[in-house]
Amino acid sequence: MRMNRNFIILSLVLMGIAAIYTMYHVTMGNSLQRQPNSQYGKTMPISKNRELLISFIQNKLTSKYGTYTNLLDTDQNGAAASGHEVLSESAGLWMRYYALTGQQDKFDAQWQQARRIFDTSIGFSYRFSPKQNRLSPMNASVDDLRIIRALDEASIAFGTKSYNKEAKAFGNRLYEHNVVNGQLRDFYDPTYKVTNSFLTLCYIDAASLELASVSRKKKTTLESNMLQIAQKGYLSDAFPFYQTRFDFTTNQYQSERISTVESLLTILNLAEVQQQKAGSIRYIKERVKAGTLYGQYDLDGKPLNNIRSTAIYAISAMIGSVIKDQELYTDSILQMNEFQIQDPQSPLYGGFGDTRNGQAYSFDNLMALLAYVY
Repeated sequence: MRMNRNFIILSLVLMGIAAIYTMYHVTMGNSLQRQPNSQYGKTMPISKNRELLISFIQNKLTSKYGTYTNLLDTDQNGAAASGHEVLSESAGLWMRYYALTGQQDKFDAQWQQARRIFDTSIGFSYRFSPKQNRLSPMNASVDDLRIIRALDEASIAFGTKSYNKEAKAFGNRLYEHNVVNGQLRDFYDPTYKVTNSFLTLCYIDAASLELASVSRKKKTTLESNMLQIAQKGYLSDAFPFYQTRFDFTTNQYQSERISTVESLLTILNLAEVQQQKAGSIRYIKERVKAGTLYGQYDLDGKPLNNIRSTAIYAISAMIGSVIKDQELYTDSILQMNEFQIQDPQSPLYGGFGDTRNGQAYSFDNLMALLAYVY
């Protein structure tokens, strides 16, 4: 009888442990479930804005290689991408747009172009120069993750399992090259077979990391490490933005100044797994409504300029959609639309750019396009 009683007690203990283990992993899994956007764009009268923007991008900002980094061309020989160089970033944004709008033929065409131009054995090259006929050997983990996410979104939108299979395969490739000791790095350099020593916080797309086909243990370690780095990069309740990067050599955060675009992307990534700070959302809402969300700040929250950009309000609109705050979405789109060129005589008609110097950047325009369908 004593043996039976002990067996029962032991069984109950083990059942309790199993229940706690299951609850933990269900909680972890749910916390990293990507939150769908609310598609508030369908409720606003912005179809004309979107049509004008698509026309501008496709007719003025795009060649057979993809969408230009900038409408104004350069010798394409600088340290940073410029002019009519094309980026895997842009390809991923187009893929997401076509997946979210249910345009499978256009998605497939964009995906085939992206593979043809950017796909390498170690990842998607972040940059190609048509003028120099030069493909960068390095990838950028944030751009790989964007393409991986687009494939997963296409799998859901079109009911085609092959996209999801590709997403998992490329997620596995990213893990193999850009993850070191359970920590994501910005890029991998195949020439020297090394990664860099730091991670830019806005690269931490926790929901997309779930798509790597690695063991649950490896995946959980990676997701936990990355979320911790993102969350601990929070500056303060007084200035609820985030540090720029984390250096794994020194185990220190580094920020010379705070880029609003980068901090907003970090907040968006956190919001997609329900880890956003309420203080960050309040801060964004107040400044979006007032039209005073500026491009750069010091670490104490003092504005370093009074520049307001298209991408800033596009990302804040996406945050509003993800957290189901229609007021934030609407206010952000209205602020963003103030930058759209409405003069039919302008070479930039329908796009987002600077009419004084003729510059128009792919990131601003494609982020605006994506925001319209969030």
